[in-house]
Amino acid sequence: MSHAIDLSADRRTFLGAVGAASLTTMASASLLSQALPQEKSSFMIDPEKPGRTQHTKFAINIEMWFGDLPFADRIRATADLGFQYVEFWPWRNKDLAALKLACKETGVQVTQFTAWGFVPGMNDPKNEEACIDEVAASCKIANEIGAPMMTVIAGNDIAGVSKEAMHAQAIKVLKRLAPIAEKYNVMLILESMNIRNDHKGHCLWGSPDPVRICREVNSPFVKINWDLYHMQISEGDLCRRLREGIDQVGYIQVADNPGRMEPGTGEIAYARVYKELIELGYTKPVGVECSPSGDPKQAAYRLAQSDIWS
Repeated sequence: MSHAIDLSADRRTFLGAVGAASLTTMASASLLSQALPQEKSSFMIDPEKPGRTQHTKFAINIEMWFGDLPFADRIRATADLGFQYVEFWPWRNKDLAALKLACKETGVQVTQFTAWGFVPGMNDPKNEEACIDEVAASCKIANEIGAPMMTVIAGNDIAGVSKEAMHAQAIKVLKRLAPIAEKYNVMLILESMNIRNDHKGHCLWGSPDPVRICREVNSPFVKINWDLYHMQISEGDLCRRLREGIDQVGYIQVADNPGRMEPGTGEIAYARVYKELIELGYTKPVGVECSPSGDPKQAAYRLAQSDIWS
């Protein structure tokens, strides 16, 4: 899988001019084109297929988008907007046959899903064998649905246990998981959260600790799910931090802050960050793990606008 990245636009003009305008008519398409200047680029967003972006190939998180639709139909809705990739959370309790059929029908690919979540924690020795077994089972599912990556999460704080001890246990487990991931040719991506707003009490936040952990594991099959929303809240300084840890980046996710909605709704200058990623050699799709701020087509258009830069 490959592809790139970057964004910019007069967001206030968009919000003021477009408002609640429908994107399903030629008149509204014209309005969007006028209201969202293309800023030093001749690239024009297709209002009906905004997922056909200029630089970045985005993977829509279908847990957070199209929640009113059956799960497999969310893949079809993603394709209808012109996107080529999706991601989701755990695979259990999902109709995988229907998911595979939707992917086959649309050509949409799954970039990654969650193989091991917050609870029970990977950071607790009593959960070690269960984690090994579940990730091995998830690798088989990843091969079945064509997903090249899976997210794993370190776990929440354990009373009376130091952060150092919890991280050491996570390293131990990840070292055991690395040859399993290699066997199935699936990359495990360790996600660092933010503990200020969304995940208070989680044992892994910011970038220095996951970079250190993955360097110690020392496997091309264990890298970081580098979620820029979490990183912005935890530490900011997004481009410099990426430069410092790019050797351990397995996957990038985005959402704007505050609000955890699509890029273009908050404070992050994503165009600059996308450009940095390209310069650093990142070529994979970028996961859009956010809630759309309103109508999904309008949110997708704003996401596409964030990818326009020169």
